Amino acid sequence: MNRIYKVEIITRSEKLDVLKDSLAQKGIKGMTVSNVMGAGNQKGKTEVYRGNETTIDLLPKIRIEIITKESLLQSIIEVAKTTLKTGSAGDGKIIVLPVSNVIRIRTGQEGEDAI
Repeated sequence: MNRIYKVEIITRSEKLDVLKDSLAQKGIKGMTVSNVMGAGNQKGKTEVYRGNETTIDLLPKIRIEIITKESLLQSIIEVAKTTLKTGSAGDGKIIVLPVSNVIRIRTGQEGEDAI
């Protein structure tokens, strides 16, 4: 069985459409997208609400999860890096994890056949 990976991309919400379009041009359409909150080097921001200063430590982000075969892994990473980079704090992270198996519930297919 060939290797399977999970790519998690955590980035700015406004970058989702351009990332989806760029991945679709490479033939990559399957993904799961979640709204998440997080803190990193960006360290939140300070706002004034009803005259009181409030620090917002967790900022809204999106998490895109893609299960892929090894042959598409580098393509996904390169598309994400070039599409999401603004050069500013908050661009996000790309996390690559090995997957031991994928099973399609409807058909029982496993491995790459289930992707």
